[in-house]
Amino acid sequence: MPSNLHEERKKMKQERTGKTGGWLFAFATVLAAMILFAATPGAMAADEEDAQGIVDKSRVTLSGFIRDKDYEWFREHIKTAKGVLIYPQVLKAGYILGGSGGTGVLLARDGKTGDWSPPAFYTLGSVSFGLQIGGEAAEVVVLVMSQKGVDSLLTSKFRLGGDTSIALGPVGAGAKADITADFISFTKSKGLYAGMNLDGSYVGVREGLNKAYYGKDATPVDIIVKRSVGNKGAAPLVEELKKTK
Repeated sequence: MPSNLHEERKKMKQERTGKTGGWLFAFATVLAAMILFAATPGAMAADEEDAQGIVDKSRVTLSGFIRDKDYEWFREHIKTAKGVLIYPQVLKAGYILGGSGGTGVLLARDGKTGDWSPPAFYTLGSVSFGLQIGGEAAEVVVLVMSQKGVDSLLTSKFRLGGDTSIALGPVGAGAKADITADFISFTKSKGLYAGMNLDGSYVGVREGLNKAYYGKDATPVDIIVKRSVGNKGAAPLVEELKKTK
């Protein structure tokens, strides 16, 4: 009798092990399929389309700031900017205060030739909108006025207002101000001025979008400094910046 009981327990244990092993095998199969799909050309193409959409919207945002009569100071000082961060849509997470963010691009000017680099993709997070924002989203353009500012953005993650200075740009026809900050920010919500505080916000590299857009791994140094990669889809945005000379 004890022998039969032992055999029965052994059989039950084998059945449980088999079921567990089968579940783990099924899970591993599904996981492998998901990873394989993410690496397929179709998935990469979708990411590239997303990246191109951000580039196209960034051009529209930049054009809107340049042509807005209330952003005269912006138009004058983008001519001497070392770089420009463009976020076509920064979404608000909370109603009055709270975290928010979006994805945009950075382009930098060559110190010798004055030519603009291809765009590198960056996130913007933990923005404080404040009470003056009426909408749920805003357009943000940040002029990078110093080489120190450009260099700080070549790291994987950077906090605005940490080792560098940031200030709100003056808005209004005829607005004048002597600002010497590394970063000068301008924001609009539904076409109107929006007093958004970027001090303390984080800027991070979107490695996945950079890879998808350029077809291979590309760091900010590769894109901004070495300029060893390119995408024809960025030409209209670069041309828009050339008009600011």
